[in-house]
Amino acid sequence: MAKQIIQNQATVSTIEQSFLEFFNRFIHSLPGVGLGLLIIILGVLIATVIGNFATKRISKRTQDPLMSKFLGKAIKITFVLIATMIGLQAAGLGYIASGILTAAGASALVLGFAFRDIGENFIAGVILAFSRPYDVDDTVQIGENFGKIKSLEFRYTKIKTFDGKDVYIPNSDVLTKPVTNFTEDGFYRWDFIVGIAYENNINEAKNVILKALRAEPNVMEDEEHENFVTEDELATSTVNLKVYFWVDTKDFRKSAIITKGNVVRNVKEALENAGFYMPADIQEVKLYGAEKDFKIRFAKDDDEEVDKIED
Repeated sequence: MAKQIIQNQATVSTIEQSFLEFFNRFIHSLPGVGLGLLIIILGVLIATVIGNFATKRISKRTQDPLMSKFLGKAIKITFVLIATMIGLQAAGLGYIASGILTAAGASALVLGFAFRDIGENFIAGVILAFSRPYDVDDTVQIGENFGKIKSLEFRYTKIKTFDGKDVYIPNSDVLTKPVTNFTEDGFYRWDFIVGIAYENNINEAKNVILKALRAEPNVMEDEEHENFVTEDELATSTVNLKVYFWVDTKDFRKSAIITKGNVVRNVKEALENAGFYMPADIQEVKLYGAEKDFKIRFAKDDDEEVDKIED
């Protein structure tokens, strides 16, 4: 019994001694921990300043806000990681930093498979930042998504659609899918069809339409971008003419749509004022069966039967 009591006392003494040793080590490491935290905090602040400075400098040199923001964020994160490693070393926790690096190296293959999509999107984002298939506020179509570019992040590209939706497309998809940029050169060609009567003169109608196009101030035309009208189809009741004209797409899409509406209205009114007839489609109705069962009656407004024809 006495032996057991002595053993219990020895165990309690060992626990107290271990606790005192841990407490003393903790008190002894407090200055280093404080210094490490200070280094990390200062590192984050300095990284933010350097990132913002780099963003502004790159933006001035390249005139590309998309690439400058992306590279600015990359520089900031790099400096934050460096400051964190230095802070851990200063706090006497260098073994943690070494462990992180060792674990990162040892598990690179596993992480490569586990976070393959993240890595692909990051690399795709770097490529997109330098290749620049679009800029901020450009109107683009990527797959089925159509809208304005708002930002390029490390993992995704953000698009604001014209019906108010925020779409986040993985950068790897943007890199592998066709990207249609509607505003890169500032020109977009609209077209529509107008039908005139068969007895109308086609060349005169074309001249009237071209004059209506030139009268619209928002219709663009130069040596490279020419507006024209061509015969499209001999329809049932009309000769269809197809009108091609260019619009400014810097304010795509509202401005371009309004311009198209103005052109359609102006062309219609110009053709009517010039005496051109735009007939509606002629519908032919065929009745099948015994003709003797088909009856036609002609009546006055007061529904009085005037004639009755029976075959």
